[in-house]
Amino acid sequence: MKIAVASGKGGTGKTTISTNLARVLSGSHKVQYLDCDVEEPNAHLFLHPQITSRRDAGVLVPQIDESICTSCGKCAEFCYFNAIACLANTTITFHELCHGCGGCAMVCPERAITEIERPIGVIECGISGEIEFVHGRLNIGEAISVPLIRQVIGHARPDRVVIMDAPPGTACPVVGTLKGADKAVLVAEPTAFGLHDLTLAMDLIRELSLPCGVFINQFDIGDDRVERFCEANDIPIWGRLAHDRRIAEAYSRGMLAVDAVPEAAASFESLASELLRGGGL
Repeated sequence: MKIAVASGKGGTGKTTISTNLARVLSGSHKVQYLDCDVEEPNAHLFLHPQITSRRDAGVLVPQIDESICTSCGKCAEFCYFNAIACLANTTITFHELCHGCGGCAMVCPERAITEIERPIGVIECGISGEIEFVHGRLNIGEAISVPLIRQVIGHARPDRVVIMDAPPGTACPVVGTLKGADKAVLVAEPTAFGLHDLTLAMDLIRELSLPCGVFINQFDIGDDRVERFCEANDIPIWGRLAHDRRIAEAYSRGMLAVDAVPEAAASFESLASELLRGGGL
């Protein structure tokens, strides 16, 4: 089972929820943790994995053989992301815009396009207690993260409960993560901003027809508008975590909530039970 933990925006506690969920589940299941927030991965700060392997990650990009290219423009017409431009006597590639689909090489009538690998980041694997750990680190300045996210998800093992920490928001990196999931947990705060971003995230979840539930972080410091939204839209609430200064202090020291505040484990055990039992929107 692959479980994505996502949120409509950053700062809701998504990584807090996903890392503590992984720790709780690892007591009774084989767990693998994939940090798909490759632009700013931070789960390692709390799980403290021992990194056992590291490899460069790349994406295949087009290389034009000018000696046989006729500048017919078919490759540029095909490329949705404008990574190729055909001028009168030359064809220009913009590798930073390329998503590595390989379509340009397929449609070239002269077979003038081959593919070369361009490095975009690294993937590191390791172990944290009983938890297998994988994360990606996108190179500084890279504009496209989805190819690296796909490679991180490619490490998912079918014999594990896989926790995927998704990037924040609702853009392409989030879609790339959620499309590889069986279920999603949406982490929300009980505030006006939290409700707004939860609404956007739910629209995306519905487009993907992905079973999901909501986990309300710091449920006792805001209001009940998120609860009322979930009730009105038949969205299950899979768990709640109260505001606790001890959890925030532990977070600042790189500690898991379940280690610093043992009674917090009940919230994550409840979430784990809901996920393993089934259900979701």
